[in-house]
Amino acid sequence: MQDRPWLRNYPKSIDWGAPIPRAPLQNLLLDSAVKYPDRPCLDFMGRRYTYAEVRDLAQRAAAGFQRLGVKRGTRVGLLLPNCPYSIIAYFGVLLAGGIVVNYSPLYAAPQLRDQVENSGTEFMVTLDVELLYPKVAPMVGTTCLRQLIVGSLADVLPFPKNVLYPIAKRKDLYRGARKANDVAFRDLLQNDGKFTPVQVDPERDVAVLQYTGGTTGVPKGAMLTHANLYANAHQALLWLEGAEWGREKMLGALPFFHVFAMTVAMNLAIYIGGEIILHPRFVLDDVLRDIHRKRPTLVPGVPTMFAAINQSPKVKRLDLRSIKFCISGGAPLPVQVKQKFEDLTGCKLVEGYGLTEASPVAACNPLYGVNKAGSIGQPLPGTSIVITDRDDPKRIVDPGQRGEICIAGPQVMAGYWNRPEDTAKVIVDGRLRTGDIGAMDEDGYVFLIDRIKDLILVGGFNVYPRNVEEAIYQHSAVAEVTVCGVPDQRLGQAVKAFVRVREGSMLTEPELLDFLRSRIGKHELPRQIEFRAQLPKTLVGKLSKKELVEEETAKFQAARAAG
Repeated sequence: MQDRPWLRNYPKSIDWGAPIPRAPLQNLLLDSAVKYPDRPCLDFMGRRYTYAEVRDLAQRAAAGFQRLGVKRGTRVGLLLPNCPYSIIAYFGVLLAGGIVVNYSPLYAAPQLRDQVENSGTEFMVTLDVELLYPKVAPMVGTTCLRQLIVGSLADVLPFPKNVLYPIAKRKDLYRGARKANDVAFRDLLQNDGKFTPVQVDPERDVAVLQYTGGTTGVPKGAMLTHANLYANAHQALLWLEGAEWGREKMLGALPFFHVFAMTVAMNLAIYIGGEIILHPRFVLDDVLRDIHRKRPTLVPGVPTMFAAINQSPKVKRLDLRSIKFCISGGAPLPVQVKQKFEDLTGCKLVEGYGLTEASPVAACNPLYGVNKAGSIGQPLPGTSIVITDRDDPKRIVDPGQRGEICIAGPQVMAGYWNRPEDTAKVIVDGRLRTGDIGAMDEDGYVFLIDRIKDLILVGGFNVYPRNVEEAIYQHSAVAEVTVCGVPDQRLGQAVKAFVRVREGSMLTEPELLDFLRSRIGKHELPRQIEFRAQLPKTLVGKLSKKELVEEETAKFQAARAAG
């Protein structure tokens, strides 16, 4: 037990050593369609699809893909928001033997082109909208991209929305000339669904290429095998004590092109025969309305999503009691956000931890049991976490000491696509180096201190942004905060806080600094505080430091150049 301290305090009803099955990822859908053929699988804007319908559509998509030339190992891109196509195409590609490559709809054309070329994407599924089609169409024939499969949202909406959509959204639709060899998604499905089954080796065959900045900031394709993703869905299920097969409803408001939503909101829901209440994106009022009316039981989200719910004046007028559990991931969950959400809703909100290279979930706080303040919880079943010396990744540090969080388990990726040197740097002795600074206590609870790349060096002192952010969040007037290091001529770096104040509240820099003096060290106090109406966020809604650091660096360089 010495090398697995979490076993001292592990949830009594969860077996850490339980067998973790590995299987072709498409079996998630095929098996649930056998068990629950008539149960709703998707609810998209009021149009519901049963498991049998989604399976049949995925099989027809597989046959259509194979007729276009998709075979074992062919990379097929999904450039889609959350919609029925994103699930039908995902499983259709897998059934056809292809590899799914997820693309963010918010990517600029150069980012899309780079990922297309790097991954060798040959086919791309997208929509006939101005936001997407014009960005990707010019790449057909000028890159390795051979063909587009283009869907129309009108085809997947219920009546009368399907009739009104082309009228109401006229400005959003692409009206220009289309590629001659484009295939309409509806035509892709015009077959009997008889595809050629492809033999899959779950441990070796890649199911999804999921691009990430990784631990070095350079976008790389994490090779997630069928076994990686199937295992992680099962691990999440084991942790989700009390989940009822064939009865749960999952809120799908996080984008499925992101690995957290792909695994927890989509794959896990389909694994247990749950119904996915699908949203194209997170819109607070729409989500609250659907929680009230459609009664989801499971709600995965990012911290900004729960913070937004906390701040909504509508919360007290709506019935949110259907929710059993909420799981927060993608970014550290501020303690104040967790406490307020639980007080408002009466729902359990637990923080999990993972990263793209781990499919992604590696640890989570128990739903029933001790939640230690500031902890990201304990390792999932079958997962080992150790804290290693940052300078010697083979040396494990003592309990309570800070170091780099390293993970081993069936969910850890096979490596980076066509990047063996990068793979060798992050997978050492069978463990994934996360690039995150953390500590583990004697009970096996992991505490995330910060990302190594976000560490601020102030005149030789280490400052962890998360510590400062947690202190600032304790002020009742603060809605959101991001803390980062900015260039400083004397100290090398200085701490700067970017703050969004709650609507109707007032806060000044002297007031906030006075509030912080008794809560953090002198070296951690922000040298600057900037109040903003909005803070930059990533594609999945996480607060982002990147843009702010770039702004501050540019200002510093301009000032230095001016003398």
